[in-house]
Amino acid sequence: MTLLSQLAAAVAEGQIEVVDLTAPLSSHTPILALPDNFGQTWPFALTEISRYDERGPAWYWNNITTGEHTGTHFDAPIHWVTGQDADDVSQVPSQRLVAPAAVLDFSAQAAADPDFLLEVEHIKAWESEHGALPVGGWLLYRTGWDTRSADPEAFLNGGSSPGISVDCAKWIAQESVVLGVGVETVGTDAGAAHSFDPPFPCHTFLLGANKYGLTQLQNLSQLPPTGAVVIAAPLPIVGGSGSPCRVLALVQR
Repeated sequence: MTLLSQLAAAVAEGQIEVVDLTAPLSSHTPILALPDNFGQTWPFALTEISRYDERGPAWYWNNITTGEHTGTHFDAPIHWVTGQDADDVSQVPSQRLVAPAAVLDFSAQAAADPDFLLEVEHIKAWESEHGALPVGGWLLYRTGWDTRSADPEAFLNGGSSPGISVDCAKWIAQESVVLGVGVETVGTDAGAAHSFDPPFPCHTFLLGANKYGLTQLQNLSQLPPTGAVVIAAPLPIVGGSGSPCRVLALVQR
């Protein structure tokens, strides 16, 4: 039996669980609103073309409109000015879309303080308990924010949401072995990151280092601290700065 056939059998038999980390995508999906003087992303919309009627008697289909960075989505390096000469989302090597994951749970801290920031010492303490971050893997930052996803007002929370400090974002980008960061919030940066120096450090440092972001993840509570494998599959939009994506995790039970 080959490795792939063993994997397929393990999934079929429930020895490996497939956990969906993707938020449902609809017109109710929260989006990030920028100040009025900037361009705005479009919310997700589904427009019916036909539904078994005179417009098309045997088929149902729709047109969709949405921003690249709506819902659970992938940030490519070219999304930020620091990565403007790096890969667009169609150029991300496919082997980097399947990677091990470390899940750092700071949901209790974020519940107590919605502006909680992950620091380098938090990661070092996690590593002392669970081992080193996986080479070429994802750092998945669990804050429990996905429990707010059905309520856009609570999810955006007036611009108050947990994130990653400037020093920590720089360390993850320049010194850590991971390929990117995944979060449950609307973006990889904290709600107050516009006031940081530099502003939006996750975008600035990670994308500038040819690393990636995953946002609006769900169900991180179902993953172990180590051992999961993440499959993140954005659309290969030529010239695209990102894409909504389906994110799955394989977990051995």
